[in-house]
Amino acid sequence: MRTIVRFIVRLIIKLAVHVEVSGYEYLPPKGGFIAATNHLGIIDAALAFSVLDRWDIFIPVGEKWKDVPILHWMGKHLNFIFVDRFNPDLKALREMIHRLEQGQTMIIAPEGTRARDEKLAEAKPGVAYLAAKSGFPVVPVAIAGSEDRIIFGNLKRLRRSRVTVTGSPAMTVPPIPKTDREQFLRTWTDEIMCRVAVMLPEKNRGFYAEHPRLKELLSEASGRLYESV
Repeated sequence: MRTIVRFIVRLIIKLAVHVEVSGYEYLPPKGGFIAATNHLGIIDAALAFSVLDRWDIFIPVGEKWKDVPILHWMGKHLNFIFVDRFNPDLKALREMIHRLEQGQTMIIAPEGTRARDEKLAEAKPGVAYLAAKSGFPVVPVAIAGSEDRIIFGNLKRLRRSRVTVTGSPAMTVPPIPKTDREQFLRTWTDEIMCRVAVMLPEKNRGFYAEHPRLKELLSEASGRLYESV
């Protein structure tokens, strides 16, 4: 059944969108890493099963969706972990670390929900906490073109949407210090999200558009482009 469900998901994605992927070379050859991505539309989770030709993927999903029968059923076959987004969920955290230790690949949207205004929202520190606690690398990933407005608008016209998925070099979050824990987690959360934002169109950068770290990364990217010309 799992094979059938994933085949259907991939077929739907293929019919609905044309996906362009870059940055495959930054993915570790095996599982045991965290892919942190922005969340523009409802198809984003399904994109993971279309873009990554691997079976070791799992995705944290808001607990509220567990009450939707079709998503609860699909979650069993697509390795969803239903998470309480508003309270510390230690059971889910232990399960995530356990799966990473088994060599599985985690796909997570640090914002916690999709962007209703089509812009990055301030991310929650859970991804930085998980990366620091587990020691597994984080691969920032940017998705562009998957906004619900665009996808469903084109479907009404029987057109495929163009979606880009861009990966960047993996990063490692150091262990959480005994002091200034909140500032540590905020700094590393912002680092992850700014690395996502730098790969997004300017219109989608939202909360991080004026972040000093994003401006540094944009300057570095411009410098590399200038050197290559």
